[in-house]
Parts: sequence; structure tokens; C-alpha cells
Amino acid sequence: MIQLWCRKGAIMRIYRQIYKKIKKYDVIVIAHHIGPDPDALGSCFGLKEIILKTFPHKKVYVVGSSAVKFKYIGVPDKFEDSFYDEALLIVLDTPDMKRVDGVEPLRFKERIKIDHHPFIEKFCQIEWIDPTASSVSQLIMELEAKTRFKMTHKAASCLFTGLVADTERFLYDYTTPKTFELTASLIRKTNLDFTKLYLPLYLRPIKDIRFQGYLMSNIHITDNGFGYIKITDEILDEYDVDAATAGNLINNFNYINEMIAWGFFSSDKINGNIRGSIRSRGPVINEVLAPFGGGGHALAAGVRADDFETVDEIIKVLDEVCASYQNKDN
Repeated sequence: MIQLWCRKGAIMRIYRQIYKKIKKYDVIVIAHHIGPDPDALGSCFGLKEIILKTFPHKKVYVVGSSAVKFKYIGVPDKFEDSFYDEALLIVLDTPDMKRVDGVEPLRFKERIKIDHHPFIEKFCQIEWIDPTASSVSQLIMELEAKTRFKMTHKAASCLFTGLVADTERFLYDYTTPKTFELTASLIRKTNLDFTKLYLPLYLRPIKDIRFQGYLMSNIHITDNGFGYIKITDEILDEYDVDAATAGNLINNFNYINEMIAWGFFSSDKINGNIRGSIRSRGPVINEVLAPFGGGGHALAAGVRADDFETVDEIIKVLDEVCASYQNKDN
């Protein structure tokens, strides 16, 4: 088994390992995490375009569910059971096997993982994990820049969209000089008019804006600085939105002075559970969500709960984390 983090002496080896493995297979399946965001989708469809440009005769499929809002990034391909026997699986933006969408990873003979989340478990023969990277889209840019893979304009559009979404337009602290260097190289290489990519990413229907107004008016903020709101089926129906909408709006609450962390918990009719999206400006949240089956980054994470009683437990723990963080600073 080969598992490599971003270490000196190992990084060039991982580029070669991934390139050679992709070159070896005629059929390649690319998968992302459940509930894909723009980075998951952008990196998957960007990598697909890069592989096809480099090896035109290969068959490359992106599998898993999509999101209506992000269909313009790419539409998933139809998966067939025969792929298990003949294809290489590449899992992007997904640290643990239970969150891989659309396929059963262990049924593939060989697997590659490329991820920027903190390590959770090993389930691929080759794993490139770099938690210092802003996004998996950045890692795909890096892979193309350091190998014989070839970039396309379409791939560049997908990867730029994924990167700016995960960095909130280069706002977050894991935006590094490497992030800007790779992005500048991408723009120069493809003559990408990146300004046109912002409109579809941030354009929203009026019902979403009205729903955001509801969230603003009804969010509860504890004395310890944790903000939260529980969103029932009735509320979603009233505003004609789905469970993912709150998660798509959560970054808009980053500048409320009275909150240092906040979470939206939406009823999800399709999956029969509660979908939680949590953000933070200081307290580490992914570690406390792990016992509830959640995870993600230190300051941006998610969780699924069976019912609102469990949500109340999660809120209690997150509030305690905020209290500890406030006391530490004092």
C-alpha cells in the first residue's frame, strides 16, 4: 500500500505514481463525496477533461449525484457494474470511504485518493493527502503542472470554479502563495476569462434570498457565541428550497460580530435525516463532530443526524467548544 502526504522527497514520486497508474488503465471512474460542492465537482470534471486531452482514447466517467445549482460544472455519467472489473477508481475530495458517492470503492482492483481534508482512513492503494492545499481543485492544477498531463480551457474553468468556491474567493487562511501561483499559471496557460465564472457560482434565485432573510431573522445565538438554526420540512416547503440551500448560504454569515461559530441544521426528506453545515472563525469544529459521524476541515465541516434530538446534542457540544475557546482567549 502506498500512502503519501505532502512531504519533501515524496511529492515528485506521488505525481509519477498517479500519472503512471492513469496511463495504465483504459477505463477510469472518478468519484466525489456525498452532497458534492463546487470543489468536489470542479476537481472531478476538471480531471476528466485533463485525462481525455492527454489520452483521447480512454473512457473516463464521473459518477455520483450532482447538485441542481451546479449542473453547469458537469453532469454525472452513467455507471455500469462492469466498470468494477476493468476500471481504475479515483476518489477526490473525500477522506473516508463511507462518504464516497455512487460506487463501492473496494470492488475496484486499484484505487487512488486525492484529498485536502485531514486524514481519516486509508482505503486506496495510492493516497495523496495534502491538508495544506486550499482545495482538491488546487491539487489537480498542481498534478497537471508537474506531469505530462495537458490542460484544457474547460478543465481550467472547472478547476478555477472549485478553487474559488472552497477559498471563498481567496479569503481563507489556507490560501497560500502556491494557490496564487498555480491559479496565475492556469489563467496564463488557457487565457481563462475568470470573471465570467463568478456569476453562475454566486447567482441565486429570489427565493434563496428570501430564505436567507428568514435565516438572518431567526438564528439563535448563545452567550458563548454559537449561532444555530433548525430548519424543518415546513420551513423548507414555505420557502420552496431544499436541504442543501442553507449549506449554500452559510458562508454569508461569516461577519456577524456576536458569533464565532455557527451551524444550520436542515431536514433532508430525500435522505431521511438532518443535514448540518457548520462554520467557525476560531474554534476547531471537525474534531467534535467526528463522534457524530461528521467531519471536514478545522473551521468548515458537516454532519448528518438521524433526528433533531441528536442535533440538540451536537449544538450543545459546539456551544461548549465555543465557551472553551472564549475562555482560552480570556
